[in-house]
Amino acid sequence: MTKGETTRQKIIEQAAPLFNRHGYAGCSMQDIMAATGLEKGGLYRHFSSKEDLAQQVFRYSLSRVTDVRWEGIGEVEGAVEKLRFVVRRFVQMQSIIPGGCPVMNTAIDADDGNPALRKLVQKAVEEWKDKISRIVMAGIERGEVRADVEPRIIANSMIAALEGALMISRLEGDRTAVHDAEAMLDRVLDDLRLHSDQT
Repeated sequence: MTKGETTRQKIIEQAAPLFNRHGYAGCSMQDIMAATGLEKGGLYRHFSSKEDLAQQVFRYSLSRVTDVRWEGIGEVEGAVEKLRFVVRRFVQMQSIIPGGCPVMNTAIDADDGNPALRKLVQKAVEEWKDKISRIVMAGIERGEVRADVEPRIIANSMIAALEGALMISRLEGDRTAVHDAEAMLDRVLDDLRLHSDQT
């Protein structure tokens, strides 16, 4: 990695908590300059605009969080257990980027007037849904999950329950809603199983 690439990566890492906590509009270039110790010209040598930096920061934050949340899933046997693993990791592994889940934060922040960031977070959610859907489909093909289960519904329901519970937990200042969502999803996932009397 060149010196320029190292500096660029350091800027992204130092700006990530700022954008994740305060959002695109709430994070000024002055804030970023204070965090990085660079002047505006120094920042613009590495990024064409604040929006360019925000996009790179989101990609970085998403990658870090995704790596942590999905790490080890390949060692889990069975579709239902894989889905349960996804839920458990979301509940247990709080965001390693200060400020909470970058997907939820950016989705809310980019909803009004930032189409580039909105597109990135939309793609992130689509990829998350696709991963869950593929686990469900594999379970159906292997006879572990009922054939009448719709993968899209499971993916949407899991993500909505987890992200919604995270929002409530942040508002209430404790993890009760997240644990409630985990308990509810546990029952939903149990119901996906193809029982022996249905074969």
